[in-house]
Amino acid sequence: MPFPGQSLRRLVPLALATAALAGVAVPASALDLTKKRENLPDLVLGNDQGNDFVVENKDIEIESGKAYRLRIVAKGGQEYKFYAPEFFRYIWLNQIVIEHKEIHGGGPPDHLEFDEPGEIAIEFVAIKPGAYKWEARGLESKGMAGTLTVK
Repeated sequence: MPFPGQSLRRLVPLALATAALAGVAVPASALDLTKKRENLPDLVLGNDQGNDFVVENKDIEIESGKAYRLRIVAKGGQEYKFYAPEFFRYIWLNQIVIEHKEIHGGGPPDHLEFDEPGEIAIEFVAIKPGAYKWEARGLESKGMAGTLTVK
């Protein structure tokens, strides 16, 4: 059984190609939404002043059908395991970027893990509206959780 995101990955280009072949005007920007992505505020875990459990921009709102880049930045001294399973399931993931290296794939990641300070950027198109919880697994009780809301 394919992942929910996989079927969308196949259907969107097929729908656009079918519309173009049928003579329906398809704007060039619709063919590659990722070209006009918006950079979201960084979601920052911890800080470099010794507070490992502070979160900057823990609640982020975005719009369905738009492309975004979200940088998740670990600054604290903890190991952070970033889980957002429902959010990952309901976006079209273009790529994950770590140290200027790109990861492309056919399905959502299980989680993103930071063993030391650094950043991981995800580039995606929001698909399904909803409020999706994220958490730094094991650190939720210390305030390491928030919401990614797709309107």
